[in-house]
Amino acid sequence: MAADRPGVFMDRDGTLIFDPGHLTEPEGVRLLPGVAAAVKRLNDAGVPVIVVTNQSVIARGLAPASKVEGGNARMQELLAAEGAHVDAVYYCPHHPDFTGPCDCRKPAPGMLIRGAREHHVDLRASYMIGDSPTDIEAGAAAGARTIQVPENGGSAPHHGDFRVMPDLIARSVAEAVDIVLRDMKERVRR
Repeated sequence: MAADRPGVFMDRDGTLIFDPGHLTEPEGVRLLPGVAAAVKRLNDAGVPVIVVTNQSVIARGLAPASKVEGGNARMQELLAAEGAHVDAVYYCPHHPDFTGPCDCRKPAPGMLIRGAREHHVDLRASYMIGDSPTDIEAGAAAGARTIQVPENGGSAPHHGDFRVMPDLIARSVAEAVDIVLRDMKERVRR
C-alpha cells in the first residue's frame, strides 16, 4: 500500500471552471485562464489533484447525474488538451432542502475524507483551494490548509460570510499553486 502523501483538493465551479450558476450542460464547461498550466505544475511535481464539488443541480432536478459527469469529463478533456489532469473528481448530488442532510456536501468534509482515503493522501499535509466560504470550511474541517481564490478568476477574493477564515488568500489558482509548491519544498527541507 502506498504511503500517504500531500495532495491538493480543489473546488470546480468558480475555481477551475467558469461558474454561470447551475451549470447543466457539459458544453458549457470552460476552464478559467491559467488553470490548466497551474494544474499541470502540480501534476509535474507528482502532487495528486482531487476535485470536490457540490452539484445540487441533481437534487434540484435541473440535470441528471449523467450531465454532471459529462461536465467533469469535459473539464478533463480541456485540461488534457493542455497536458494537465486531475486525479479524481468527487461530487455531492445532494441539497438539504431537497434530499435532507448528508456528510458530503461542503462545508462538510466528506468528499475530502473519501478522496484522501482512496488516493492515500495525508489531509494534514494537504491543501484545499476554493473560492467560497463552504470550500474553506470543508478544508478546515478535514484538517487541510485552506487557500481562497477569487471566484471565476476575478481580481478580488469573495468576502462573504466566512465562519472559518482561510489560512491564505491568493489572487489566482496559479498563485495558490505557487504557495503550495513552495510550502511543500520547505517541508521537505525541514
